[in-house]
Amino acid sequence: MVFGIILAGGVGSRMGNVEKPKQYLEIGGKPIIIHTIEKFAVHDAFEKLIVLCPKQWLENTKNLICRYLGETERIVVLEGGSTRNETIMNSIAYIEENYLMDEDTLIVTHDSVRPFLTYRIIEENIRYGMQYGAVDTVIPATDTIVQSEDGQVITSVPERSRMYQGQTPQTFKAKKLKELYYSLTEGEKEILTDASKIFVIKGEAVHLVQGEVFNIKITYPYDLRVAESLIQEKL
Repeated sequence: MVFGIILAGGVGSRMGNVEKPKQYLEIGGKPIIIHTIEKFAVHDAFEKLIVLCPKQWLENTKNLICRYLGETERIVVLEGGSTRNETIMNSIAYIEENYLMDEDTLIVTHDSVRPFLTYRIIEENIRYGMQYGAVDTVIPATDTIVQSEDGQVITSVPERSRMYQGQTPQTFKAKKLKELYYSLTEGEKEILTDASKIFVIKGEAVHLVQGEVFNIKITYPYDLRVAESLIQEKL
């Protein structure tokens, strides 16, 4: 079975003084989170779409889904965790409680504020996820990447041809991800930035899926303006 996991736990602090988390801001006349859910809803591979959001936004999220997508039993809204990876663990707990989770149960995890993913990206995440067990969506780095240990001077300049920018979806065999996550030390958990790093820390391979430059994450006010322009182009 394959499950779509839409991570909507952010509060949008980098968006500035806004009255709601960024995933609920509108572009093209609809909340960003709805655009994202729609991209998953049209794919028939998913047994269930699991949307995880802050507790205080549970009812609002359910109402938005009902308003734009209708009454659908295919989508469930759950409370997220205190961190990104704890939120993913909440989704896995739901799957365990309601389905027969086995070694091949696959979760496709995606940022709710990346509404421009494509059918092809989802399709390849599922295909390679089934084949390899862990995949990450990336694009080649176009800018030179510099590393600084102290934030003051350059420590190294990695070869750009070997550098990639991470996007989402990230796709994993759910049981394996859970086992690896709970085997981490508290110190290892503190340095996590995403779920792929769990596999990297444990020496497990993560396959790459080619993303798209326009698969942007809406984080800052500027991104909101870019997203609105992209939506208008599609319309």
